[in-house]
Amino acid sequence: MPSHDTRLPLARRGFLLASTGAAAALALAAAPAQAGARRPFGRFGSPAARLTPQTLYVDPKGRGDHTTVKDAVTAATGSGWTLVLAPGIYRETVAVDVTRTETTWIGASEDPRDVVIVYDNAAGTPKPGGGTYGTTGSATTTVQADGFTARWITFANDWLRADHPGVTGTQAVAIKVQGDRSAFHHCRFLGHQDTLYADSIALTSFARQYFSHCYAEGDVDFVFGRATAVYENCHFRTLNRTDLAAAPYGFVFAPSTAGANPRGYLVTRSRVSSEAPDAFYKLARPWVPSSDTTARPSLVVRDTWLGPGIDAAAPYTNMSDAFPWQNQRFAEYRDTGPGARITVPENRPQLTREQAESATREAYLGDWRPWRETC
Repeated sequence: MPSHDTRLPLARRGFLLASTGAAAALALAAAPAQAGARRPFGRFGSPAARLTPQTLYVDPKGRGDHTTVKDAVTAATGSGWTLVLAPGIYRETVAVDVTRTETTWIGASEDPRDVVIVYDNAAGTPKPGGGTYGTTGSATTTVQADGFTARWITFANDWLRADHPGVTGTQAVAIKVQGDRSAFHHCRFLGHQDTLYADSIALTSFARQYFSHCYAEGDVDFVFGRATAVYENCHFRTLNRTDLAAAPYGFVFAPSTAGANPRGYLVTRSRVSSEAPDAFYKLARPWVPSSDTTARPSLVVRDTWLGPGIDAAAPYTNMSDAFPWQNQRFAEYRDTGPGARITVPENRPQLTREQAESATREAYLGDWRPWRETC
């Protein structure tokens, strides 16, 4: 097992509590207030001393080029821009379209707790012009451009079921990523249902994505989509629920890999923990969407610690009985922890050693090496 940061990340519920009231400070005591006041952009320059001509500085207190991420994205037309975000809560929705390629976002404090992009739309939230947002439209942040990189940022959706008992569309996406070569380092993804949407721009597009030392939490299908995505040294945490009387409370992964794509999700050297009772969560279920009934969801979980929250006897289940999980591409290799115990072998498909040799980040991501990138 690799070593992991032992600090418990500020969960979405904790974030909500920290954000209420006039202060809305999100426990920014993690970074000295005086230092933040003197250098809101840390070691990454300032409007008076830009790292590059294509660096923009964002600060809700007005010490940068823009006070919102959305305005900075609007100003950063074309390719190759860097946005440096000062500590703060950015309550807004943001979209990076396909024309804004090779963009980098940096959380200036180098602590993802300090820089939070958050909103509270759900799939069933009414739109001002009529209708509802739907799952895709609920996303706080949407990234369609290729070559996007984010470091030390929290992407969140703080919509809560308990606050909207009449809403049936409870999907609430923190971020939807569709671009190829999209990398996230030391980022957090907070939500409940459909938190992290790792997808592609089209059925025939095999977008590659990389998540390193990230934290994601939620309940139902909270990491989902059809991207070719590698999750390395990540922490996935399943939430407790008071609205359900029995298991399962939810599902960690719901890949929807295209049938023509040889590789879907790879989870390696990571961990899955839980706030819920033991065995109340499934590790995954396959998503075969109505828009692509030829999908063959693919998930490999290897060298990963699975906590007691995962149902070890039956870690997989169907989303639709028309597409049983046994017909999909689910497998594990050398996992550990109480949620990885093999008590019913037919419910825990395992890779052979030879098969595991091709279940690596290099095999999944090809000639792209995002783990070599420095900031």
